[in-house]
Amino acid sequence: MRDPENLSSQLFNANVTPKETSTLVGSMHQQEGGFHNPLDGDSEAAWYRVLRRPQWTWQGIDPIEMDEVLARIAASKQVRSHAALLDTVVGFRSGNWSYEWTQCGMSHQKKARALETQEGTKALSKEWLLASTCFSIAGYPHLKGDTLSSQAQLLSNKAFQAAIEKTPFKVKRIETKLDGKTVEGFLYLPHTHTPLPTVIVSGSLDSVQTDLWRLFETYFAKANMAMLTLDMPSVGRSAHWALSADTSRLHQAMLNELVSVPWVDHHRIGCLGFRLGANAAVRLSFLEQKKIKSCVSVGGVLHGMFTDKRILECIPSMYLDTWASRMGRTHMSQTLLTQLQVLSLKNQGLLGGRRTQVPILALRLDNDPVCPSSDNQLAAHYSQGGLAKEIPRNPLHDAYHRIMLETLDWFQKTL
Repeated sequence: MRDPENLSSQLFNANVTPKETSTLVGSMHQQEGGFHNPLDGDSEAAWYRVLRRPQWTWQGIDPIEMDEVLARIAASKQVRSHAALLDTVVGFRSGNWSYEWTQCGMSHQKKARALETQEGTKALSKEWLLASTCFSIAGYPHLKGDTLSSQAQLLSNKAFQAAIEKTPFKVKRIETKLDGKTVEGFLYLPHTHTPLPTVIVSGSLDSVQTDLWRLFETYFAKANMAMLTLDMPSVGRSAHWALSADTSRLHQAMLNELVSVPWVDHHRIGCLGFRLGANAAVRLSFLEQKKIKSCVSVGGVLHGMFTDKRILECIPSMYLDTWASRMGRTHMSQTLLTQLQVLSLKNQGLLGGRRTQVPILALRLDNDPVCPSSDNQLAAHYSQGGLAKEIPRNPLHDAYHRIMLETLDWFQKTL
């Protein structure tokens, strides 16, 4: 593996000024209200990006270290694309989002290298994972055409590869073909003695699959379950495919591949999704009822957001840009907002027709701005043995943990 520090110097060319992230789509608008929950983080008037503090803390980033990085970005005197938005510093330099988070990743990378003589230690794997996480945040929200984001993600992938080589768990790269291109996921295994019940997991459009590693370490490994991560179409390792109404297309291809994977009990496969990842998970539960045994939707974007203008008006600009980017657009328009309606599982006839035999647990936080209670109820109602449940979002720091305890309990009962 090439030295990531040397790789960094090759990638980030100081003589080239790449386009600043917030200008790639540029759907700047005045949102009504804002996002304030553990699934999305906080949308603040002075920031283009939604700050996902609860998730990044949960992933292991020290809150003090996080605040130091954000403070350096906020205090920068460099030129910004939007003077009122702190995280829009132009160019790979001090104060730029990608620059500051890349520097944070480099510091963890140096700590990891200092521990190389103690191979197999938890501390070594942890530092590499933290480096990977920081580099991934440097690329957030992973818009197409964002040069600095792509370069940061390459560093993240290199650090992640170094981490999984040191982790006490087994991590296998699983590949399959679709349209002549490679679909790639990571299979996390507590052991390889016998085939294991396996959960396919996907996040939303602003995250990549390597962000999900802690789900396995903290929850699935202890429950003796395997976890397979998969990027949503148009992001990360699934960037070759644009987002379309068939959100579960890649999941379906991977599901068929799992039949031949010896460590997976293909009679006990579940799916778990967050936000749009839940859309894919629920969709797969209707299309593959003989292969999927259980499903959990967390804050699922299933219908309401695609059809209710009041919800769309509350969406921060970053998310509108992300939706446009994922659907292959370079700008947000009324036409695109109309096209989003095809992503509704109700409009597709799934949440409104015959029930799936796959039991679906639909979880949402109370006062969720994106997943209305009606979406949760739809997912539960149109599945045999389904259940809709609302989780109190306070205390914020504990919400992820409570969601995952409910999720794990459901899979232990249904897988």
